[in-house]
Amino acid sequence: MKEFVAGRTEDRNREMAPKEKFSKLFEELKSCSVSEQKEKIEEMNRLIDEMNKEELYSTFTKELFEKIDKMIEEEKLTMENAILLLKHMGYCNILKSIYIEDFFFSSLNGRFWEMIDDEEKKKEKRNEKLLAELCECYVLLNIGDSSQLISVCVPYLLEAALKKEDENEEAQKEVEMILLALTNVGYIIIDEELYLNEIKEIIEYHQEHHNLTHLAYQSAWGFLIKRFVFDKSLEEVITNELHFAREVESELDGLMQSVDWKKKEEEKEKTERKAMDIISRWISSIRYYLKSCHLWNEEYVELISRIVDVLRASRDNHSEIGEECIRSFNAVAKNRAVKLDALLKSGAIDAALEEIQRPTSNERMASEILRFFQLISLRLKEKEEDEMEEAKRKELKRKMFEKMEEEGYEEIIISLHERLNTLKRKYFYGDELSLNISDYSVYI
Repeated sequence: MKEFVAGRTEDRNREMAPKEKFSKLFEELKSCSVSEQKEKIEEMNRLIDEMNKEELYSTFTKELFEKIDKMIEEEKLTMENAILLLKHMGYCNILKSIYIEDFFFSSLNGRFWEMIDDEEKKKEKRNEKLLAELCECYVLLNIGDSSQLISVCVPYLLEAALKKEDENEEAQKEVEMILLALTNVGYIIIDEELYLNEIKEIIEYHQEHHNLTHLAYQSAWGFLIKRFVFDKSLEEVITNELHFAREVESELDGLMQSVDWKKKEEEKEKTERKAMDIISRWISSIRYYLKSCHLWNEEYVELISRIVDVLRASRDNHSEIGEECIRSFNAVAKNRAVKLDALLKSGAIDAALEEIQRPTSNERMASEILRFFQLISLRLKEKEEDEMEEAKRKELKRKMFEKMEEEGYEEIIISLHERLNTLKRKYFYGDELSLNISDYSVYI
């Protein structure tokens, strides 16, 4: 009879939603041994992977963090096991673009702050492994924290990533989590001496030995590009030493081949969804960099060509990635250090013209493309003082005019005129999207 009841209970557990199973297992942690706690937490982490965004938001609450803090205080949950759970929570938050601020406002956040500060002050008797894991948890769970503690955490995270020499799957996953944590460091100023040599070593070692996962490699670059936003002196390192454009082009090429773009999102395998997420992260990093870089070379033309490939591949089932591609083109068009012929040679202009003619192109995409042609039109109207550059401008202007005329671009703009005001109000602020049709056209 007991076996029958146990079987029925097990069946009911299998029918429970991941969130409910998670809550049940969490309550059971208080009465478990350390090894049993670890097993339950590993199961809880698998359940976290299965949850959708709505479930994650309703699970990762301040109340949960307060309970974890109390269990640590009362020694009902070991710090080692708490870290095992919290790291995975933070990892999934970032992977699934969940922005939960409840950890920041919880007493658990204060506990981590104090423990990091106390451990860091120990100097000779410091527990380096514990300190690195505390920092990892703290950075993974704090969204855009700009506190001084972030600058304390960054060197320990980089050091921990560098120490992981074993290339087995478990070590790779741990390095991936550390580097992903670093992408959670917002656009804040950090002294170069705290990160530059280490992040360069991580990137260069991968370029030679290919020891990182795709996500880990993107995360290392993502962290560096965020530093570039405030420190333009990094451009020489990024462009000429680490060859950002060449590396990203290669990564995008490989990732694109691992995705069946004809499948809809819900039909994709887990590995395909992860690859697409990494592609999206790359394009976001590219956009931030191309917006203000100055050391332009032919490698960037090839990189934009690869973004064109992503745009065309994503257009049927993944418009949000396509929108990000167009925003990258906009970033290039805004950058006065970049010659506009790069957009012509790379195929970006052709791809944008194709996209705006598609009847299924959504409003957000249309508004981004209009902004793209508005930026091009503005720059082609600006005369160059240098005679050779002025001749190039006129030739480019002629090519653009012929291409737009061939594609019936002006008729498309006219057909969108009535929607311009709506598009501007919904997707742009200030005067970014003009209501004047001529501002989107090129005339000889």
